[in-house]
Amino acid sequence: QVQVVESGGGLVQPGGSLKLSCAASGSIFSIDSMGWYRQAPGKQRELVALIRSGYSTYYADSVKGRFTISRPNAQNTASLQMNSLKPEDTAVYYCNADVRTRSWTSAITYWGQGTQVTVSS
Repeated sequence: QVQVVESGGGLVQPGGSLKLSCAASGSIFSIDSMGWYRQAPGKQRELVALIRSGYSTYYADSVKGRFTISRPNAQNTASLQMNSLKPEDTAVYYCNADVRTRSWTSAITYWGQGTQVTVSS
């Protein structure tokens, strides 16, 4: 099995910064991509940022220029650096990983439990 765990959420003032971290562990052969999603109360979950195995990235228009996704040297981890935070960034942030448990299997998406980010003065 595969586990995905997020950390780093919290309360921050508008204009501040937070860094979220995500770690995948378990029976992992490779990871095709890792992504950060968020869900605000009463809204659908939306993709915030994605990083693929070749390190290409995608960002939602609402966070371009403010958020940066990366995969540090430990390949089964991903970080989301969030700068210039706005109240509308308030949400539960979820990490997911598209994991292959064997070289010949299709990737399966695993989700973390989420971490709360609140931007408020």
